Amino acid sequence: MKIAYLLGSLNRGGTETLLLDVFRNAASNKLDAIGIYRKSGVCEQEFKVSGVHMFLLKPGKNIFSYFLKLRTLLKQHKIEIVHAQQPIDALLAYFASIGTGIKVLLTLHGFDYNEKSIGKIIHHFILRRTNLNFYVSNYQKEYYIKKYNLKPEKQKVVYNGISFDKLFAIHRVTLSHPMSKLRQELQIHSETILIGTVGNFVHGRDQFTICRFLKLINDAKLDFHFVFVGKRIDALGERYDNCVAYCKENKFSDKVSFLGVRNDVPQILHEIDAFVYATDHDTFGIAVVEALACGLPVFVNDWDVMSEITENGELATIYKTKDEHDLFRHFSLFLQDKKQYKDKAQVAASVVNQKYSIEKHIENLQAIYNSIS
Repeated sequence: MKIAYLLGSLNRGGTETLLLDVFRNAASNKLDAIGIYRKSGVCEQEFKVSGVHMFLLKPGKNIFSYFLKLRTLLKQHKIEIVHAQQPIDALLAYFASIGTGIKVLLTLHGFDYNEKSIGKIIHHFILRRTNLNFYVSNYQKEYYIKKYNLKPEKQKVVYNGISFDKLFAIHRVTLSHPMSKLRQELQIHSETILIGTVGNFVHGRDQFTICRFLKLINDAKLDFHFVFVGKRIDALGERYDNCVAYCKENKFSDKVSFLGVRNDVPQILHEIDAFVYATDHDTFGIAVVEALACGLPVFVNDWDVMSEITENGELATIYKTKDEHDLFRHFSLFLQDKKQYKDKAQVAASVVNQKYSIEKHIENLQAIYNSIS
């Protein structure tokens, strides 16, 4: 069967990274697909060379003209299933495919906390009219079932998948050049404990709790350096600015680096000694899974989704949400017995590489596609 994946813009984000990995692995996993997107973006060229045929279809002032173009494209390519990545795209696909027999599926990658009125209206309308809705965690699924009174049998969980090849390719390069490029860049000693986190400064992330934790380890006179990898979003600039100001006010800004957007995240993960993450309402936590896959000791707060993906703390160390003192307590135990934590991290890496691989993700998708075809 042939699947059409619908996306909004092709800018860099969690959804786009996932779909790009799916597309790059489509042929080897016998997934017959095309991609349809509404807006260009920084990842457009990467999608075009991914191995999946991409189509740019821009909605104009006449929405009925867009419906006709989308409908024609779907029929020309003998599409059986449209898999939308946003509610608005599922809505467009729903109207474009009326009477065609094409099934419309939707993956919800986030929560609806920050949706405006029109977004909430779209959610209420389309979630009851898709053939199936996908969620990236059980916690997220239960939230939507309860809020929108959805039929449980039409709601499925498919965990995100990660292309671990890119992480391991970098690891092989790192092993052949053991001198840490990151330590050279930051000009820090080889004995300094290097800690980090990955994630843009957006709603749902809680970098400020991490900053309060850093004050505690600085007060304890520990030799450390921490790196924040993630973009400052102009519309949410205070989230980033508050962290920078806090580090300066408490006189440890020389031990913290705000690296912004980086294209070498896999290499950074293989060079740090531990990974710390704090969330307010992530739906999955790709950054956490990537850190686990790299064999890093990971510290993450007890948000329900994080407990779910770490198997109730079997794969990572769980600390109390927004409690920097509890995080410091756990981290101190790590410093006292690094070998025990690193051994646990190696076991976790093996589990994660099986459970959350891009191949497993595609396999799970195909099983559901086949069940409704």
